Amino acid sequence: MKEYKNTAKEMLEFIRKSPSCFHAIASVKEMLAEKGMTELCETEDWTLQAGKGYFVTRNDSSVIAFRLPEAIAGVKGFHLIASHSDSPSFKIKEHPENTVENHYVKINVEGYGGMILSSWLDRPLSVAGRIVVRTKDGVETKLVNVDKDLLMIPNVAIHMNREINKGFNYNPQVDMQPLFAEVVDGKAPSLMKVIAKSAGVKKDDILGHDLFLYAREKGRFFGAEGEFVFSPRLDDLQCAYASAKAFAEAVPAEYINVCAVFDNEEVGSSTKQGADSTFLEDTLRRVAESLGMTGSQYLRLVAGSFLISADNAHAVHPNHPEKADPTNRPYLNKGIVIKYHGSQKYTTDAVSAAKMKTICEKAKVPFQTFVNRADLVGGSTLGNISTAHVSVSSVDIGLPQLSMHSAVETAGMMDTGYAIDAFTVYYAE
Repeated sequence: MKEYKNTAKEMLEFIRKSPSCFHAIASVKEMLAEKGMTELCETEDWTLQAGKGYFVTRNDSSVIAFRLPEAIAGVKGFHLIASHSDSPSFKIKEHPENTVENHYVKINVEGYGGMILSSWLDRPLSVAGRIVVRTKDGVETKLVNVDKDLLMIPNVAIHMNREINKGFNYNPQVDMQPLFAEVVDGKAPSLMKVIAKSAGVKKDDILGHDLFLYAREKGRFFGAEGEFVFSPRLDDLQCAYASAKAFAEAVPAEYINVCAVFDNEEVGSSTKQGADSTFLEDTLRRVAESLGMTGSQYLRLVAGSFLISADNAHAVHPNHPEKADPTNRPYLNKGIVIKYHGSQKYTTDAVSAAKMKTICEKAKVPFQTFVNRADLVGGSTLGNISTAHVSVSSVDIGLPQLSMHSAVETAGMMDTGYAIDAFTVYYAE
Protein backbone atom coordinates (compact mmCIF):
# COMPACT_ATOMS: atom_id res chain seq x y z
CA MET A 1 0.00 0.00 0.00
CA LYS A 2 2.89 2.37 0.75
CA GLU A 3 4.26 1.88 -2.76
CA TYR A 4 0.86 2.69 -4.26
CA LYS A 5 0.58 5.79 -2.08
CA ASN A 6 3.91 7.01 -3.45
CA THR A 7 2.59 6.34 -6.95
CA ALA A 8 -0.51 8.40 -6.17
CA LYS A 9 1.71 11.23 -4.89
CA GLU A 10 3.65 11.18 -8.16
CA MET A 11 0.39 11.22 -10.13
CA LEU A 12 -0.88 14.24 -8.16
CA GLU A 13 2.40 16.06 -8.78
CA PHE A 14 2.05 15.32 -12.51
CA ILE A 15 -1.41 16.90 -12.43
CA ARG A 16 -0.17 19.91 -10.45
CA LYS A 17 2.43 20.55 -13.16
CA SER A 18 -0.26 20.18 -15.86
CA PRO A 19 -2.80 23.01 -15.43
CA SER A 20 -3.67 22.91 -19.15
CA CYS A 21 -3.60 20.35 -21.97
CA PHE A 22 -0.42 21.99 -23.27
CA HIS A 23 1.32 21.60 -19.91
CA ALA A 24 0.12 17.98 -19.69
CA ILE A 25 1.80 17.14 -22.97
CA ALA A 26 4.97 18.96 -21.89
CA SER A 27 4.94 16.82 -18.72
CA VAL A 28 4.58 13.61 -20.75
CA LYS A 29 7.39 14.68 -23.08
CA GLU A 30 9.60 15.30 -20.04
CA MET A 31 8.91 11.77 -18.76
CA LEU A 32 9.79 10.27 -22.14
CA ALA A 33 12.92 12.36 -22.67
CA GLU A 34 14.22 11.32 -19.25
CA LYS A 35 14.10 7.72 -20.54
CA GLY A 36 16.19 8.64 -23.56
CA MET A 37 13.37 8.71 -26.09
CA THR A 38 13.77 10.89 -29.18
CA GLU A 39 11.37 13.59 -30.31
CA LEU A 40 10.35 13.47 -33.98
CA CYS A 41 8.73 16.11 -36.17
CA GLU A 42 5.84 15.46 -38.56
CA THR A 43 7.43 17.72 -41.20
CA GLU A 44 10.70 15.78 -41.29
CA ASP A 45 11.81 12.31 -42.40
CA TRP A 46 11.98 9.62 -39.73
CA THR A 47 14.87 7.19 -39.32
CA LEU A 48 13.99 4.59 -36.70
CA GLN A 49 16.12 2.01 -34.91
CA ALA A 50 15.06 -1.27 -33.35
CA GLY A 51 14.77 -1.14 -29.57
CA LYS A 52 14.47 2.66 -29.47
CA GLY A 53 11.64 4.91 -28.28
CA TYR A 54 10.27 7.99 -30.05
CA PHE A 55 7.48 10.54 -29.69
CA VAL A 56 5.78 13.12 -31.90
CA THR A 57 3.41 15.93 -30.96
CA ARG A 58 0.65 17.78 -32.78
CA ASN A 59 -0.62 21.23 -31.78
CA ASP A 60 1.47 21.01 -28.58
CA SER A 61 -1.60 19.39 -26.99
CA SER A 62 -1.44 15.78 -28.24
CA VAL A 63 1.42 13.29 -28.25
CA ILE A 64 1.94 9.83 -29.69
CA ALA A 65 4.92 7.87 -28.36
CA PHE A 66 6.08 4.53 -29.70
CA ARG A 67 8.83 2.08 -28.86
CA LEU A 68 10.15 -0.62 -31.16
CA PRO A 69 11.11 -4.12 -30.00
CA GLU A 70 14.64 -5.36 -30.60
CA ALA A 71 13.43 -7.97 -33.09
CA ILE A 72 11.48 -6.08 -35.75
CA ALA A 73 11.21 -9.06 -38.11
CA GLY A 74 8.85 -10.95 -35.83
CA VAL A 75 6.68 -8.04 -34.67
CA LYS A 76 3.03 -9.05 -34.32
CA GLY A 77 1.28 -5.67 -34.22
CA PHE A 78 0.80 -2.51 -32.16
CA HIS A 79 -0.03 -2.46 -28.46
CA LEU A 80 -1.82 0.86 -27.99
CA ILE A 81 -3.15 2.80 -25.02
CA ALA A 82 -5.09 6.03 -25.59
CA SER A 83 -6.05 8.69 -23.04
CA HIS A 84 -6.70 12.43 -23.25
CA SER A 85 -5.01 15.63 -22.10
CA ASP A 86 -7.96 18.01 -21.85
CA SER A 87 -10.51 18.57 -19.08
CA PRO A 88 -13.70 20.66 -18.90
CA SER A 89 -12.90 24.28 -18.14
CA PHE A 90 -13.51 27.86 -19.26
CA LYS A 91 -11.65 29.26 -22.26
CA ILE A 92 -10.69 32.92 -22.23
CA LYS A 93 -12.17 34.91 -25.12
CA GLU A 94 -10.45 37.52 -27.22
CA HIS A 95 -10.49 41.03 -25.66
CA PRO A 96 -11.21 39.42 -22.29
CA GLU A 97 -11.55 42.40 -19.93
CA ASN A 98 -15.13 43.43 -19.18
CA THR A 99 -15.62 46.44 -16.89
CA VAL A 100 -18.69 46.69 -14.65
CA GLU A 101 -19.89 50.15 -13.55
CA ASN A 102 -16.34 51.45 -13.83
CA HIS A 103 -15.36 49.51 -10.73
CA TYR A 104 -15.03 45.73 -11.24
CA VAL A 105 -13.08 44.05 -14.04
CA LYS A 106 -14.41 40.65 -15.08
CA ILE A 107 -12.86 38.23 -17.57
CA ASN A 108 -14.99 37.19 -20.52
CA VAL A 109 -14.95 33.36 -20.78
CA GLU A 110 -16.89 30.58 -22.45
CA GLY A 111 -17.36 26.95 -21.50
CA TYR A 112 -15.12 24.17 -22.79
CA GLY A 113 -16.64 20.71 -22.37
CA GLY A 114 -19.44 19.53 -20.12
CA MET A 115 -18.55 20.84 -16.69
CA ILE A 116 -20.45 21.04 -13.38
CA LEU A 117 -20.77 24.83 -13.38
CA SER A 118 -21.51 25.27 -9.67
CA SER A 119 -18.24 23.56 -8.71
CA TRP A 120 -16.26 26.49 -10.15
CA LEU A 121 -17.84 29.07 -7.86
CA ASP A 122 -16.14 30.57 -4.79
CA ARG A 123 -12.78 28.88 -5.24
CA PRO A 124 -9.40 30.36 -6.25
CA LEU A 125 -8.70 30.13 -9.97
CA SER A 126 -5.91 31.09 -12.32
CA VAL A 127 -5.00 30.99 -16.01
CA ALA A 128 -2.76 28.62 -17.98
CA GLY A 129 -2.24 27.61 -21.58
CA ARG A 130 -0.14 28.87 -24.44
CA ILE A 131 0.55 32.15 -26.20
CA VAL A 132 2.04 32.86 -29.59
CA VAL A 133 4.48 35.78 -29.53
CA ARG A 134 6.33 37.84 -32.10
CA THR A 135 10.12 37.50 -32.03
CA LYS A 136 12.94 38.86 -34.18
CA ASP A 137 13.03 35.48 -35.94
CA GLY A 138 9.28 35.20 -36.55
CA VAL A 139 6.77 33.75 -34.10
CA GLU A 140 7.23 31.46 -31.11
CA THR A 141 4.84 29.45 -28.95
CA LYS A 142 5.30 29.70 -25.18
CA LEU A 143 3.62 27.94 -22.29
CA VAL A 144 2.23 30.20 -19.59
CA ASN A 145 0.92 29.52 -16.09
CA VAL A 146 0.04 32.43 -13.83
CA ASP A 147 1.00 30.62 -10.65
CA LYS A 148 -1.05 32.57 -8.14
CA ASP A 149 -4.66 32.98 -6.98
CA LEU A 150 -5.80 35.34 -9.73
CA LEU A 151 -9.54 34.97 -10.22
CA MET A 152 -12.77 34.06 -8.44
CA ILE A 153 -16.32 33.44 -9.63
CA PRO A 154 -18.46 34.75 -6.74
CA ASN A 155 -21.84 33.25 -5.92
CA VAL A 156 -24.87 35.45 -5.38
CA ALA A 157 -25.64 35.66 -1.65
CA ILE A 158 -28.55 33.56 -0.46
CA HIS A 159 -30.24 36.78 0.74
CA MET A 160 -30.44 37.83 -2.92
CA ASN A 161 -31.44 34.42 -4.23
CA ARG A 162 -33.51 32.63 -1.61
CA GLU A 163 -34.36 29.77 -4.00
CA ILE A 164 -30.79 28.77 -4.82
CA ASN A 165 -30.90 25.60 -2.69
CA LYS A 166 -33.94 24.44 -4.63
CA GLY A 167 -31.89 24.34 -7.82
CA PHE A 168 -30.49 27.10 -10.01
CA ASN A 169 -29.92 27.31 -13.75
CA TYR A 170 -26.54 29.00 -14.17
CA ASN A 171 -26.16 31.18 -17.25
CA PRO A 172 -22.50 30.91 -18.35
CA GLN A 173 -22.41 34.43 -19.79
CA VAL A 174 -24.02 35.97 -16.71
CA ASP A 175 -23.20 33.84 -13.68
CA MET A 176 -19.82 32.29 -14.54
CA GLN A 177 -17.65 35.30 -15.41
CA PRO A 178 -14.67 35.50 -13.00
CA LEU A 179 -13.74 38.61 -11.04
CA PHE A 180 -10.22 39.77 -11.91
CA ALA A 181 -9.52 43.27 -10.58
CA GLU A 182 -10.91 46.67 -9.67
CA VAL A 183 -10.66 49.85 -11.68
CA VAL A 184 -8.17 52.29 -10.15
CA ASP A 185 -8.21 55.99 -11.11
CA GLY A 186 -10.36 55.15 -14.11
CA LYS A 187 -7.90 52.55 -15.43
CA ALA A 188 -8.83 48.89 -15.83
CA PRO A 189 -5.98 46.40 -15.32
CA SER A 190 -5.10 44.19 -18.31
CA LEU A 191 -5.18 40.40 -18.06
CA MET A 192 -2.92 40.11 -21.08
CA LYS A 193 -0.38 42.31 -19.31
CA VAL A 194 -0.38 39.81 -16.43
CA ILE A 195 -0.02 36.97 -18.93
CA ALA A 196 2.87 38.70 -20.66
CA LYS A 197 4.69 39.33 -17.39
CA SER A 198 4.27 35.70 -16.35
CA ALA A 199 5.64 34.52 -19.70
CA GLY A 200 8.49 37.03 -19.75
CA VAL A 201 7.36 38.75 -22.95
CA LYS A 202 5.93 42.10 -23.99
CA LYS A 203 2.14 42.42 -24.10
CA ASP A 204 2.21 43.94 -27.58
CA ASP A 205 4.17 40.94 -28.88
CA ILE A 206 1.36 38.49 -28.05
CA LEU A 207 -0.29 37.58 -31.36
CA GLY A 208 -2.60 34.81 -30.17
CA HIS A 209 -3.56 32.74 -27.14
CA ASP A 210 -5.25 29.52 -26.07
CA LEU A 211 -5.79 30.18 -22.36
CA PHE A 212 -8.01 28.38 -19.86
CA LEU A 213 -9.08 28.79 -16.25
CA TYR A 214 -7.92 26.15 -13.80
CA ALA A 215 -8.74 25.39 -10.17
CA ARG A 216 -5.88 26.19 -7.82
CA GLU A 217 -6.42 23.31 -5.39
CA LYS A 218 -3.38 21.13 -4.96
CA GLY A 219 -4.24 17.44 -5.11
CA ARG A 220 -3.98 15.61 -1.81
CA PHE A 221 -5.19 12.66 0.25
CA PHE A 222 -8.19 12.43 2.55
CA GLY A 223 -10.14 9.82 4.47
CA ALA A 224 -9.63 7.99 7.77
CA GLU A 225 -6.49 6.28 6.41
CA GLY A 226 -5.75 8.67 3.57
CA GLU A 227 -7.33 6.17 1.20
CA PHE A 228 -8.87 8.73 -1.17
CA VAL A 229 -7.40 11.48 -3.32
CA PHE A 230 -8.94 14.66 -4.65
CA SER A 231 -7.54 16.84 -7.38
CA PRO A 232 -8.53 18.86 -10.41
CA ARG A 233 -8.36 17.09 -13.79
CA LEU A 234 -8.28 13.48 -12.58
CA ASP A 235 -10.37 12.86 -15.71
CA ASP A 236 -8.26 12.04 -17.62
CA LEU A 237 -4.77 12.94 -16.42
CA GLN A 238 -4.86 10.02 -13.99
CA CYS A 239 -5.00 7.60 -16.95
CA ALA A 240 -2.61 9.73 -19.03
CA TYR A 241 -0.03 9.56 -16.24
CA ALA A 242 -0.50 5.82 -15.69
CA SER A 243 -0.17 4.98 -19.39
CA ALA A 244 2.85 7.24 -19.94
CA LYS A 245 4.56 5.90 -16.82
CA ALA A 246 4.06 2.27 -17.86
CA PHE A 247 5.11 3.02 -21.43
CA ALA A 248 8.32 4.72 -20.29
CA GLU A 249 9.28 1.77 -18.08
CA ALA A 250 8.26 -1.26 -20.15
CA VAL A 251 10.45 -2.99 -22.75
CA PRO A 252 8.41 -4.42 -25.66
CA ALA A 253 8.93 -8.01 -26.75
CA GLU A 254 6.76 -8.87 -29.76
CA TYR A 255 4.71 -5.70 -30.30
CA ILE A 256 5.38 -2.05 -31.10
CA ASN A 257 4.24 -0.17 -28.01
CA VAL A 258 2.20 2.99 -28.56
CA CYS A 259 1.06 5.56 -25.98
CA ALA A 260 -1.32 8.20 -27.37
CA VAL A 261 -2.58 11.19 -25.38
CA PHE A 262 -5.12 13.14 -27.44
CA ASP A 263 -6.56 16.61 -26.96
CA ASN A 264 -10.21 17.69 -27.34
CA GLU A 265 -11.92 14.50 -26.11
CA GLU A 266 -14.21 16.67 -23.98
CA VAL A 267 -15.55 18.47 -27.07
CA GLY A 268 -15.92 15.55 -29.48
CA SER A 269 -12.33 14.89 -30.66
CA SER A 270 -13.01 16.33 -34.14
CA THR A 271 -9.86 18.45 -34.42
CA LYS A 272 -6.55 17.85 -36.18
CA GLN A 273 -5.07 16.75 -32.83
CA GLY A 274 -8.08 14.79 -31.55
CA ALA A 275 -8.80 11.07 -31.62
CA ASP A 276 -11.09 11.68 -34.61
CA SER A 277 -8.18 13.06 -36.65
CA THR A 278 -5.64 11.24 -38.79
CA PHE A 279 -2.91 11.69 -36.16
CA LEU A 280 -2.84 8.07 -34.98
CA GLU A 281 -3.17 6.54 -38.44
CA ASP A 282 -0.57 8.93 -39.89
CA THR A 283 1.90 8.02 -37.15
CA LEU A 284 1.43 4.26 -37.38
CA ARG A 285 1.73 4.32 -41.18
CA ARG A 286 4.93 6.32 -40.94
CA VAL A 287 6.36 3.86 -38.43
CA ALA A 288 5.64 0.97 -40.79
CA GLU A 289 7.01 2.91 -43.75
CA SER A 290 10.21 3.78 -41.87
CA LEU A 291 10.71 0.10 -41.16
CA GLY A 292 10.46 -0.71 -44.86
CA MET A 293 7.05 -2.38 -44.67
CA THR A 294 4.62 -2.53 -47.58
CA GLY A 295 1.02 -1.38 -47.33
CA SER A 296 -0.08 -4.98 -46.96
CA GLN A 297 2.40 -5.57 -44.15
CA TYR A 298 1.09 -2.48 -42.34
CA LEU A 299 -2.49 -3.72 -42.58
CA ARG A 300 -1.42 -7.10 -41.22
CA LEU A 301 0.19 -5.31 -38.26
CA VAL A 302 -3.04 -3.41 -37.60
CA ALA A 303 -5.06 -6.62 -37.79
CA GLY A 304 -2.87 -8.10 -35.04
CA SER A 305 -3.09 -5.02 -32.79
CA PHE A 306 -4.98 -4.15 -29.62
CA LEU A 307 -6.12 -0.83 -28.11
CA ILE A 308 -6.82 0.01 -24.47
CA SER A 309 -8.94 3.16 -24.42
CA ALA A 310 -8.25 4.56 -20.92
CA ASP A 311 -10.70 7.22 -19.75
CA ASN A 312 -11.97 7.33 -16.19
CA ALA A 313 -15.16 5.61 -15.02
CA HIS A 314 -18.02 6.45 -12.67
CA ALA A 315 -17.84 4.83 -9.23
CA VAL A 316 -20.92 4.16 -7.11
CA HIS A 317 -21.78 7.45 -5.41
CA PRO A 318 -22.05 7.24 -1.61
CA ASN A 319 -25.08 9.55 -1.49
CA HIS A 320 -26.73 8.28 -4.66
CA PRO A 321 -26.03 4.56 -5.05
CA GLU A 322 -29.28 4.30 -7.02
CA LYS A 323 -27.59 6.06 -9.95
CA ALA A 324 -25.42 2.99 -10.62
CA ASP A 325 -26.45 -0.13 -12.51
CA PRO A 326 -27.93 -2.80 -10.17
CA THR A 327 -25.27 -5.45 -10.88
CA ASN A 328 -22.21 -3.57 -12.19
CA ARG A 329 -21.06 -1.37 -9.34
CA PRO A 330 -17.46 -0.07 -9.34
CA TYR A 331 -15.93 1.35 -6.15
CA LEU A 332 -12.87 3.45 -5.41
CA ASN A 333 -9.69 1.45 -4.64
CA LYS A 334 -11.15 -1.74 -6.12
CA GLY A 335 -9.23 -1.72 -9.37
CA ILE A 336 -9.51 -1.07 -13.08
CA VAL A 337 -13.02 -0.65 -14.47
CA ILE A 338 -13.92 -2.41 -17.73
CA LYS A 339 -16.67 -0.38 -19.41
CA TYR A 340 -19.47 -1.82 -21.56
CA HIS A 341 -22.22 -0.19 -23.63
CA GLY A 342 -24.91 -1.96 -25.63
CA SER A 343 -24.93 0.71 -28.35
CA GLN A 344 -21.11 0.69 -28.57
CA LYS A 345 -20.28 4.08 -27.09
CA TYR A 346 -17.69 1.86 -25.43
CA THR A 347 -15.89 -0.62 -27.68
CA THR A 348 -15.61 -3.49 -25.20
CA ASP A 349 -16.84 -6.84 -26.48
CA ALA A 350 -16.45 -10.39 -25.19
CA VAL A 351 -13.04 -10.87 -26.83
CA SER A 352 -11.52 -7.56 -25.77
CA ALA A 353 -12.92 -7.88 -22.24
CA ALA A 354 -11.33 -11.32 -21.93
CA LYS A 355 -8.01 -9.86 -23.10
CA MET A 356 -8.19 -7.08 -20.48
CA LYS A 357 -9.14 -9.48 -17.71
CA THR A 358 -6.20 -11.71 -18.64
CA ILE A 359 -3.85 -8.71 -18.45
CA CYS A 360 -5.19 -7.79 -14.99
CA GLU A 361 -4.90 -11.36 -13.74
CA LYS A 362 -1.32 -11.59 -14.99
CA ALA A 363 -0.50 -8.28 -13.26
CA LYS A 364 -2.34 -9.46 -10.11
CA VAL A 365 -4.54 -6.37 -9.96
CA PRO A 366 -8.31 -6.33 -9.40
CA PHE A 367 -10.82 -5.34 -12.05
CA GLN A 368 -14.47 -4.26 -12.00
CA THR A 369 -17.21 -3.70 -14.57
CA PHE A 370 -19.31 -0.67 -15.46
CA VAL A 371 -22.50 -0.41 -17.49
CA ASN A 372 -24.86 2.56 -17.43
CA ARG A 373 -28.33 2.12 -16.04
CA ALA A 374 -30.58 1.36 -19.00
CA ASP A 375 -32.54 4.57 -18.34
CA LEU A 376 -29.49 6.89 -18.22
CA VAL A 377 -27.56 8.24 -21.19
CA GLY A 378 -23.79 7.89 -20.78
CA GLY A 379 -20.90 9.70 -22.43
CA SER A 380 -18.64 8.49 -25.20
CA THR A 381 -14.86 8.29 -25.16
CA LEU A 382 -11.75 7.60 -27.25
CA GLY A 383 -12.15 3.96 -28.23
CA ASN A 384 -14.85 4.00 -30.89
CA ILE A 385 -13.51 7.29 -32.29
CA SER A 386 -9.95 5.98 -32.65
CA THR A 387 -10.97 2.65 -34.13
CA ALA A 388 -12.93 4.42 -36.88
CA HIS A 389 -9.49 5.37 -38.25
CA VAL A 390 -7.36 2.42 -37.11
CA SER A 391 -9.61 -0.64 -36.91
CA VAL A 392 -8.25 -2.77 -34.08
CA SER A 393 -9.75 -4.84 -31.32
CA SER A 394 -10.37 -2.46 -28.42
CA VAL A 395 -11.46 -2.37 -24.80
CA ASP A 396 -12.67 0.71 -22.92
CA ILE A 397 -11.46 0.96 -19.35
CA GLY A 398 -11.06 3.63 -16.70
CA LEU A 399 -10.20 4.23 -13.09
CA PRO A 400 -13.16 4.69 -10.72
CA GLN A 401 -13.89 8.23 -9.61
CA LEU A 402 -16.55 10.49 -8.14
CA SER A 403 -17.59 14.02 -9.18
CA MET A 404 -16.55 13.55 -12.80
CA HIS A 405 -16.33 16.92 -14.60
CA SER A 406 -16.33 18.87 -11.36
CA ALA A 407 -13.62 21.50 -10.86
CA VAL A 408 -12.16 19.08 -8.27
CA GLU A 409 -12.71 15.31 -8.50
CA THR A 410 -12.28 12.33 -6.16
CA ALA A 411 -10.58 8.98 -6.77
CA GLY A 412 -9.00 6.07 -4.89
CA MET A 413 -5.42 6.13 -3.66
CA MET A 414 -4.70 2.56 -4.90
CA ASP A 415 -6.09 2.66 -8.41
CA THR A 416 -3.32 4.55 -10.21
CA GLY A 417 -0.87 1.88 -9.09
CA TYR A 418 -3.20 -0.87 -10.28
CA ALA A 419 -3.35 0.75 -13.73
CA ILE A 420 0.42 1.14 -14.01
CA ASP A 421 0.96 -2.51 -13.05
CA ALA A 422 -1.56 -3.73 -15.63
CA PHE A 423 -0.31 -1.43 -18.37
CA THR A 424 3.28 -2.48 -17.72
CA VAL A 425 2.37 -6.16 -18.16
CA TYR A 426 0.52 -5.31 -21.38
CA TYR A 427 3.43 -3.29 -22.76
CA ALA A 428 5.94 -6.02 -21.89
CA GLU A 429 4.27 -8.61 -24.15
